[in-house]
Amino acid sequence: MDEGSGLAGLELRHLRCLLAIVDTGSFTDAAIQLGVSQASVSRTLHALETVLGVRLLHRTSRTVTPTTTGVRVVHRARQLLSEAENLVREATTGHTRLRIGHAWGAFGRHTTEFQRRWHQRYPDVELLLVRHNSPTGGLAEEAGDLAVVRHRTDLRRRYASAVVGHEPRYVVMATDDPWARRRRVPLADIRERTVVVDRRTGTTTADLWPGDPHGDVEYTADVDDWLAAIATGRCVGVTPQATVAQYRREGVVFRPVSGADPVPVRVIWNERDPHPSTHAAIALLSELYGG
Repeated sequence: MDEGSGLAGLELRHLRCLLAIVDTGSFTDAAIQLGVSQASVSRTLHALETVLGVRLLHRTSRTVTPTTTGVRVVHRARQLLSEAENLVREATTGHTRLRIGHAWGAFGRHTTEFQRRWHQRYPDVELLLVRHNSPTGGLAEEAGDLAVVRHRTDLRRRYASAVVGHEPRYVVMATDDPWARRRRVPLADIRERTVVVDRRTGTTTADLWPGDPHGDVEYTADVDDWLAAIATGRCVGVTPQATVAQYRREGVVFRPVSGADPVPVRVIWNERDPHPSTHAAIALLSELYGG
């Protein structure tokens, strides 16, 4: 397949050459930076323009500037080269980034402290918290290396898991709700209200009220929609403590629920291909939740 046949002809050296020309401002200086001849720089740029089928640079006797398309290509070239460098670094030195997915509340009130301690203890492993509104917190979608989940889903068939802590439940209501004056709300009382539930990733199900099933339920698929519905005053929500820490909003208040079991906080990961830092993350989270 030849240079002009599309993606198959694109090489990283083409992108490096383009950036060298743009950054130095001339073909001569780009050649010096790359350690090649000026003729080689010209040929490489021509090959890139042929592959893409567009002109990338305006050239005069004194200046070299990107075309409108060239500006976009330069931006993407920097991103692609950065990702390529990350790939090489991870392949040659091990995993240098840990992505932890979560659907809503990350680690609640422990989130900031977890980030601080991780940076102190493992400065060579970049930590990224990734919000992904799926039952596996993005793990199934490969958006993370491990994930924190709180809902009741049978994940044992596909993933390994560990409980790192427990969180008490809170009822969420509009600020002008009569219950807002209470210090605590019994779980049994909530049975009489309309409850809004995230059926994909939420922790509230009819199992919270044994015996007769709970009556009125509304469904939502996102924490922002969930909070917006509660703020109207027509319904309430039940949620783990993590939501209290991460999603304080105008128009709603949180009150502890009495008579309800706490919510287990689980870390899940791919058992067949675990990230090397998986157990370090579990140990630190267990430390914070147990402290």
